[in-house]
Amino acid sequence: MIKIRGFLPTDVRQMIMIWNDIVDKGEAFPQEEQLTLDSAMTFFGSQSFTGVAIDDHDDIVGLYILHPNNIGRCGHIANASYAVDGSHRGEHIGEALVRDCISRCKELGFGILQFNAVVASNKPALALYKKLGFTQLGMIPNGFRTKDGSYADIIPHYIETR
Repeated sequence: MIKIRGFLPTDVRQMIMIWNDIVDKGEAFPQEEQLTLDSAMTFFGSQSFTGVAIDDHDDIVGLYILHPNNIGRCGHIANASYAVDGSHRGEHIGEALVRDCISRCKELGFGILQFNAVVASNKPALALYKKLGFTQLGMIPNGFRTKDGSYADIIPHYIETR
């Protein structure tokens, strides 16, 4: 059974390993720099909410960050990123993270959750967002530079959270 809660400073070392694995692959996150212990504390602590998925053994198996997508008149739109430990993919942890994130949006007053850059080759994410009722906003050709320097299309998505 997966439990999702806010992150604690003692979680950060496990979170870094999961996050940096995805950054290193260069297939999904826009970040290119690995998180260090110092930068991770600042990064995760600066979000509107950072959640961690905990398994039955109290291991962190996934996480998400939630923050405003914009400011002012568009400040009611949130943005989020999700990371699942590679050895736990296919266990519906991502779905639990996204569902929790949608609920958290409501609690924090966000009316919309928008993803700016879902890489078109990320088939599991695309299937999950479709299942959960997200709307695709079209496609941005060559919007994501992969680790090998080639470009992939991105597909923005949104869902109303009110």
